Amino acid sequence: MTDPRNHPLFAWARLLPDRWVVEAARCGPLGRVRKGPGTVGSVGGLALYAVAFYHLPLPAQILLGALLVYLAVVLCGEAEARLAKRDPGEIVLDELVAVPLCFLGLRPWMEASGYVWAWVLAGFVLFRFFDIAKPLGIGRLQKWPGGAGVVADDVAAALATALVLHIAARYIVTLPA
Repeated sequence: MTDPRNHPLFAWARLLPDRWVVEAARCGPLGRVRKGPGTVGSVGGLALYAVAFYHLPLPAQILLGALLVYLAVVLCGEAEARLAKRDPGEIVLDELVAVPLCFLGLRPWMEASGYVWAWVLAGFVLFRFFDIAKPLGIGRLQKWPGGAGVVADDVAAALATALVLHIAARYIVTLPA
């Protein structure tokens, strides 16, 4: 199989210095945490959601999410190659960009409930469950080559979380007319 990093959409990352690529994929100090770097990266994803996603309309959330997933695929794949490790725990950019996807389109229900924090906590717990347990075939996505394999399982965990939260929201919260 050819190296996906050779594709023109990914090759630009080869021009970046090793330190930049690895630090971006580690999200700086978040990936250097010894115990639970994926959980720490997920907390970083909550901050990203709060700062960059929460107030955006759904189409903008989707567009920003797609752009960040693309960057994560490129940088995580390049970092994986430079570190000569397959999906190392220190790479947490995949969790960071996936977590905001857990809440796509949920803001109206979160706000109508009056308990935004509870929805965020539930999303975090569900995401970590799906990311660690990898049910529903999510684990098979890690076998994809390069950065796609690093990021795809986290995106799938986030979308599974979003689905569960949307189903729960429909049963728990009544939106104002």
